[in-house]
Amino acid sequence: MTPRRILITGASGSIGHYVTEALIQETDLELYLLVRNPSKLRLNTQSRPGITVLPGDMRDITQFADLLKTIDVAVLAASEWGGPGAFDINVTKPLELLSLLDPATCQQVIYFSTASILDRHHQPLKEAGELGTYYIRSKYDCLQRLPGLAIAPRITILFPTLVVGGDAEKPYSYFSDALPKVAKWMNLIRFLSLDGSFHFIHGRDIAQVVRYLIDHPATGREPRSFVLGQEPLTVDQAVEEICAYLDKKIYFRIPVPLLLAKLVLILSQSRITASDRAWDRFCLSYRQCGYAHPTNPASFGLPNYCATLTDVLQLSGIARRGTASRPVDVSAEQ
Repeated sequence: MTPRRILITGASGSIGHYVTEALIQETDLELYLLVRNPSKLRLNTQSRPGITVLPGDMRDITQFADLLKTIDVAVLAASEWGGPGAFDINVTKPLELLSLLDPATCQQVIYFSTASILDRHHQPLKEAGELGTYYIRSKYDCLQRLPGLAIAPRITILFPTLVVGGDAEKPYSYFSDALPKVAKWMNLIRFLSLDGSFHFIHGRDIAQVVRYLIDHPATGREPRSFVLGQEPLTVDQAVEEICAYLDKKIYFRIPVPLLLAKLVLILSQSRITASDRAWDRFCLSYRQCGYAHPTNPASFGLPNYCATLTDVLQLSGIARRGTASRPVDVSAEQ
């Protein structure tokens, strides 16, 4: 059965913009976009019929109870990034929304979590629930509760790694916003060798994965899950690729295990909460950020839009022999 009615929460966020844009431009699905502040939605929602903007807050999700019973696919991308209120928006209200869906009608739920709460084998990281920030702990808490829901067999959980993306019509992710600043410091960074690795994935590639999954719902008895990312990069590999892009030579490298990172943490402690400090200390000691078998469009035989760090630099508007050429415009994700 082809889904017709799609609900998207957090459509005004960085990921939400890419997912919504793809579904508007590449499908004729009937879309319902739940956004707290419609003015932050930069897409043309009048470009075709079948697009309804629902001004509303996740805290008042029960006002849409009648509509939710008719939804074929729910894409839950809304998140609260900090403070005690994160548990309400990231745990209580998503669970309430999921309880309002009709399992006889809803073919699939695509729920966005974060790879930060998993170990490299895609298993929940208990320290995320014990030491994490409000955001991390709330995402961990919600993950633990999903299997107990009536609609659990229909849930697909996505765990994005570092998200890149943003342009004149979409908010820049935090990672993409930081890249021009990193490029300015490459004259120093190129001579340092740091231990660690990471994954990234572009918002447009996330959108293509979501499009594929909408047409291929879960069929098992438990929620299925995917860690979203390209193949891992070590920090040293990333520095080398950025230097090659900027035409900067690396003549030598000084190993800096944890000293520099710990110094930055100490200097910043006056500006972050105790829970943030505890989580940062754990991440500095753990640093196993490589995930086995990450998922991206190529995993489903689809082309990757942004597969390399060089692609990221080009799409971020960073000139090969200068600093960023694009204006920085960051909007908070819902």
